[in-house]
Amino acid sequence: MARYLITSALPYINGIKHLGNLIGSQLPSDAYARYLRAKGHEVLLICATDEHGTPAELAAAKAGKPVAEFCAEMWAVQKDIADGFAMSFDHFGRSSSDRNHKLTQHFAGRLAEAGLIEEVMEKQVYSNADGRYLPDRYIEGTCPNCGYDKARGDQCENCTKQLDPVDLIEPRSAISGSTDLELRETKHLYLRQSTMREKLETWIDGQKDWPILTTSIAKKWLNEGDGLQDRGITRDLDWGIPVKRGDRAWPGMDGKVFYVWFDAPIEYIAATAEWADASGQDDAAWERWWRTDKGAGDVHYVQFMAKDNIPFHTLSFPVTLMGSAEPWKLVDYIKGFNWLNYEGGKFSTSQGRGIFMDQALEILPSDYWRWWLLSNAPESDDANFTWESFQSGVNKDLADVLGNFVSRVTKFCRSKFGEVVPEGGTYGEMEAAVIAEIARRLEAYEARMEAIELRKATAELRAIWVAGNEYLQAAEPWSVFKTDPGRAAAIIRFALNLIRLYGVLSAPFIPVASRDILAAMHVEDAEWPEDVKTALAALPAGHTFSVPEVLFAKITDERRDELEARFAGS
Repeated sequence: MARYLITSALPYINGIKHLGNLIGSQLPSDAYARYLRAKGHEVLLICATDEHGTPAELAAAKAGKPVAEFCAEMWAVQKDIADGFAMSFDHFGRSSSDRNHKLTQHFAGRLAEAGLIEEVMEKQVYSNADGRYLPDRYIEGTCPNCGYDKARGDQCENCTKQLDPVDLIEPRSAISGSTDLELRETKHLYLRQSTMREKLETWIDGQKDWPILTTSIAKKWLNEGDGLQDRGITRDLDWGIPVKRGDRAWPGMDGKVFYVWFDAPIEYIAATAEWADASGQDDAAWERWWRTDKGAGDVHYVQFMAKDNIPFHTLSFPVTLMGSAEPWKLVDYIKGFNWLNYEGGKFSTSQGRGIFMDQALEILPSDYWRWWLLSNAPESDDANFTWESFQSGVNKDLADVLGNFVSRVTKFCRSKFGEVVPEGGTYGEMEAAVIAEIARRLEAYEARMEAIELRKATAELRAIWVAGNEYLQAAEPWSVFKTDPGRAAAIIRFALNLIRLYGVLSAPFIPVASRDILAAMHVEDAEWPEDVKTALAALPAGHTFSVPEVLFAKITDERRDELEARFAGS
């Protein structure tokens, strides 16, 4: 049994996220964690809300609430939505926690002692119209690299180039739209990332199994232009973690807070400590996951995130951990995802374009969304959500293949043998062929999951479901029953065991349906199969079952058209 630490990129607190955010980190991290747990590994799955920075302040002001109150309420909303999508987080924390305050200040102190933080008098953009300094991401303009006209002052989301506000062409306030901006002097702290460039490059080059997307973005930031740039880690804001060197004041930094991108990744560690606190454990419980001198040396650490988060997790956060000169666990594998687009364009909150997570749960069961998103995960390229594709995926995969098989087998058995696994007859070549086919497919399915190739894993899982349907069609128990009831009983006994197996294997992707399938089979503790032949004999003759309700209702053309029109946007 191995130990796996898994972290999902932190959803931002300022609003409910859309489906692209869901498939970009939370959903794949959950599927992977569920698989590893089913295989018997020790897994800790961590997520949290990212709560600091200007967007939180602005969202709170718009809601007419103090920012701390707003964040607390939105944390509860996001936690409920995560539960609605059956996320199996061991802890869903908050970056505004006391733990994160202390850890962030601790790291700042360690980095300062190591000479990796520099105090810099700089000119920062001040908006006269807004009466405040503007954080980089709240200055918009045209990217000098690609010409995108909505680039932010910290990064262009179109070409991912790292920027400074002064680089933007025709800059404006993202708050008011005002171009009445001026530069004012203020002191800030910079993380001297450039001094760690060679160490980072050696570390990144040593990660031979990282996805191409992850490595290419990391190296682009390392080598682009003049190379890796030092990064400001403080801001002139009210809401955030106060700037301190450990537990000591930092002269000249009164009223300033740490930049959200400095403290947010540290919350992975803090949330693990919060998990230990919430479960009544001491610091040793979380340190064994994060400190190599306390037992974390045998942990395999995997991060999940969308591609725009990759630079901070391959460069800035590792600089923080390495630069502290303390034995912190570094990530072993970073699974990056491309974008999910909506009907050929971008999701838009302001225009009401696309589906957001709370809306999705109101419309259809979570497994419908989980299956389509994971089976179309934007792993190698951007993906595109269309209602036609979604309808097809639900109807053909879930309803016609898996749901139909469960329904046909259980209903036929009830009509001919009652709600009990029938006895009689023997297995033959047909069953042996199915066992061999599923064993081959299961090996491929497991290989895809181990490699975190989720889209390909769903294809193998679907093929396992198809094998059962093809078997049922070829075996024809409804015809065989007329002349050989014993053989028909054997076919149905084998098919009921296939249903049980499907309930086990499907859990990483459609956990609610998996639970319902196993409950219908009157199975409580079903372990991941080590041997397919043994697994397909787990339900003996005489074992009772129940005919489940419809597992997956089909999406009609009329319903599809209605939803497509509803979420088309203005």
